[in-house]
Amino acid sequence: MIQIGVAAYSGNPGPELVKRCEAFVDELVKRCGRDELVLLLGGYWGLMRCVVDRALGHGVSVVLFPPLDREDLGYPDGVVVVRTSSGPRLRSIYLVRSSDVLVALGGGAGTLQEIVTAYTEAKPVYVLAGTGLATDKARGCIEPYIDERRTAPITFVEDPVELAHRACIEAKMAAGRRLLPQRG
Repeated sequence: MIQIGVAAYSGNPGPELVKRCEAFVDELVKRCGRDELVLLLGGYWGLMRCVVDRALGHGVSVVLFPPLDREDLGYPDGVVVVRTSSGPRLRSIYLVRSSDVLVALGGGAGTLQEIVTAYTEAKPVYVLAGTGLATDKARGCIEPYIDERRTAPITFVEDPVELAHRACIEAKMAAGRRLLPQRG
């Protein structure tokens, strides 16, 4: 099983970003395999809704970690909703820690927080560049590492198809390490 966390804009995305999101999900399914892939997201609104709907259309498993105030919203059939009883920042930690890799499809402060959380948890991060959102502003500041610890690389990629390809390769390697028996 390949568990890819997706951080994405919670506002209303423009049509170009929606097309890039759909291309990302389509390629991710192609590269990772529908039956092996699980997508983890923080909710079902904004650009996250695009990811969830496209993934479900492909028959991909989806797990959501909504914040406490949105735990009881209507969610699509087949989606697993993890009710952590946590606010938006804390629930992001559960999402990131459950992921083999984090992909940020553009967003604001919440998406940036999930990028930083993934970095501190040593999870590789791939960011869709050129979205026109706040995550684009971070490119020169955090790529490839936020600080001297170099816990995991943060990579910005312009093309959503290439983003999916790279994220899938990384997630497969991480999943393989996760599934290895622990010694000692």
